[in-house]
Amino acid sequence: MAPEEFLGNQTPATTTTPAHAAVIFGVTGLVGKELARRLTLKPSWKVYGIARRPEPEPVESSKYHFISCDLLDPLETQQKVSVLEDVTHMFWVTWASQFPLDSPECCQQNKAMMGNALNALLPRATSLRHVSLQTGLKHYVSLTRPHFDGREVQNFDEECPRAIANYNFYYDLEDLLRERLAGKVAWSVHRPGLIMGSSYKTLYNFMGSLCVYGTMCKHLNLPFTFGGTRERWEEVSIDGSDARLVADQHIWAATTDSIASRNGQAFNSVNGPSFTWREIWPSIGKRFGLQVTQEAMFQQDYWYSSAMADKNKVWREIVKEEGLVEMEMEDLANWGFLDVLFRCPVKLLGTRDKADKLGFGTRYKTLDSIYYWIDFMRHEKLIP
Repeated sequence: MAPEEFLGNQTPATTTTPAHAAVIFGVTGLVGKELARRLTLKPSWKVYGIARRPEPEPVESSKYHFISCDLLDPLETQQKVSVLEDVTHMFWVTWASQFPLDSPECCQQNKAMMGNALNALLPRATSLRHVSLQTGLKHYVSLTRPHFDGREVQNFDEECPRAIANYNFYYDLEDLLRERLAGKVAWSVHRPGLIMGSSYKTLYNFMGSLCVYGTMCKHLNLPFTFGGTRERWEEVSIDGSDARLVADQHIWAATTDSIASRNGQAFNSVNGPSFTWREIWPSIGKRFGLQVTQEAMFQQDYWYSSAMADKNKVWREIVKEEGLVEMEMEDLANWGFLDVLFRCPVKLLGTRDKADKLGFGTRYKTLDSIYYWIDFMRHEKLIP
């Protein structure tokens, strides 16, 4: 795949003042990077990207401005965000992952982080028109207290009630936005499933984990094995969400006046066509140049965190031999995440009827998304 298919033709700088200024909190993440790419390609947009650490290869555009900021530090956030007085659109696609998801500490930390950003931005960005929040399909379930039978296909729509959960920071962030915007600024919340994109040092990096695993299997001549439960292997269990689609939906909701709501609009952000891992696993293996045998393809007692635990040295050898971007295996792969994903006690499935009816047309087949991001990561020299 040619580079321009990934990055597009960058728009040259103009001397006119951009009509729109976006601030992306979490710009180095799976969706944040796509938001920055897309918005910098649009005429009359300026983009501020905020994260703690810059990307090894940041977005190349004169309209893009990266700001390193620890959003958990209220003083630093005030200093660096309050000066962004021209912001018209805010995109929140970040979260603090220091504590377990279903914990009070996780809720407190994420609420504090967004609170710091809002405290700095709202009094100064007087032209703010829209705030876009990203959470996920876990809005509808509790992993610790599942109240839907995991064996039943439950397709959640945006009006489904919140799960019976002790703690879910998604709820805290929605409630904080509703309180702070107070009906004065339009906002939307986007709920993807399994996000497929390219980033590094992202905790739930499915494509990074999958690509490192496929690369390791190829290099060591190992079987390409799905390690998980039979239910997750054979049944429709989760919706794929291409990072390109999620970014497109953020921009669509933020810039389409006919759907703007100061009471907040929620949208499931999913690819569309359903899939099972059993259906697509052989094709994924072939994309890595692997011969996938029926006997070795599915193993309930296979754990990635155990099988890959001693492979750091092998990965460093692959990086050196193939001339890849130098980073540790754990910067791309999270084996514990794959183990949990393929043994998840609940199904994460959402309808996209609402977005479809309102005119959002982007759709992908999940296997095509996986193909695209494998090729993208090869182009970025993250995998061979």
